[in-house]
Amino acid sequence: MCVFCKIANHEIPSKAVYEDDQILAFLDISPVTKGHTLIIPKQHFDNFSDCDSDLVKHIHEVSKNLVNHYQTILKPRGFNLLSNMNSAAGQSVFHVHFHLIPRYDENDGLVLLFNHDDSVQYTKDEINQLILK
Repeated sequence: MCVFCKIANHEIPSKAVYEDDQILAFLDISPVTKGHTLIIPKQHFDNFSDCDSDLVKHIHEVSKNLVNHYQTILKPRGFNLLSNMNSAAGQSVFHVHFHLIPRYDENDGLVLLFNHDDSVQYTKDEINQLILK
């Protein structure tokens, strides 16, 4: 059983900030900022694409509600909602989870760099293949 399943089953303690029959949200034990929260489905899914649409919607509704609550309590200047999917993207716990990270200033511990790569170009056929129909 993975560590997040153990947390969801209350076999490992957590600082829960939200819980219902499908989802648990708890404070990260190694927070990047104050209020850094992990939002997990209680049912184990290795990958986001394995979750059904209703669960995905519910995760995002809970995320939105936490953002609104944290905005009032913590008063951050912004938020990041992140999910790393597979090891190539940095996933280290293979149980679907989202990081909700309140942002207070540019030097608050989280660095996201998006380096523009001019060599990435698309043909018309490649663009057509990427269009979700």
